Amino acid sequence: MTTKVADDWRLRGQRYRLEGERCEHCGEMIFPPRDICPACKKPTKTTHTLSGRGEVYTYSTVLSAPQGFEVYAPYTVAIIKLEEGPMITAQLTDVASADIEIGMPVEMVTRRIRTQGDDGPITYGYKFRPVFLGQGAE
Repeated sequence: MTTKVADDWRLRGQRYRLEGERCEHCGEMIFPPRDICPACKKPTKTTHTLSGRGEVYTYSTVLSAPQGFEVYAPYTVAIIKLEEGPMITAQLTDVASADIEIGMPVEMVTRRIRTQGDDGPITYGYKFRPVFLGQGAE
């Protein structure tokens, strides 16, 4: 269990703030962070926080969930194309499966990912929800 908590702690920047990298050599936006830029193959270490906004590129509804996630089924997983360019796989939340469309604008939110038993740690991370366009508009 200790290793899992340590892993969660090390990944907190990318899980809670979508911290990726911008390659200082070619300008490529990278998520998740990597030691080597996939575009130009040069070392990169410049941290950049992504906006958390993007659109649904494609999606699928999971009916038969993997072990440990059965309680959440059915749920929808999407590939999100972020405004900055990277694509990210994430669960969609706050939306019915029938209302999801390719190209739908979405934004990152922090939500519970899983709970390890009744007394185990709760893991939080990013999910995406539709952008509520009408909120605050006249």
